[in-house]
Amino acid sequence: MGKKILVVDDSRTIRQQVSFTLSKAGYVVVEAEDGVGGIEKLRSEEGIAMVISDVNMPNMDGLEMVETIGKDDAINKVPIIMLTTEGSGDLINRAKAAGAKGWLVKPFEPDQLIAAVTKLAG
Repeated sequence: MGKKILVVDDSRTIRQQVSFTLSKAGYVVVEAEDGVGGIEKLRSEEGIAMVISDVNMPNMDGLEMVETIGKDDAINKVPIIMLTTEGSGDLINRAKAAGAKGWLVKPFEPDQLIAAVTKLAG
């Protein structure tokens, strides 16, 4: 069984596209609809190797989620990639300062996503 990847996005379509791409590459995918759900899954699911998160979501956005994860020693070792329509330098810098390891812009190229996941999650 492949490594477990958590996909956090409020768009069911995006979650399905990312899940399909990762599943074809041999990864196991867990999903959450917002940052609150993402943190809950990260704390409750064993063995999550990586998080892929949108920025703009209700309840808790992706940047708030990354900042919250970064302050929690129990879960802050998991690499995070932001997958978003946003390309602002300020947002990218904020995400990196909070601990995000990468930034991909939607729509994503499946090969580019797999390459980033392979590099960071193995």
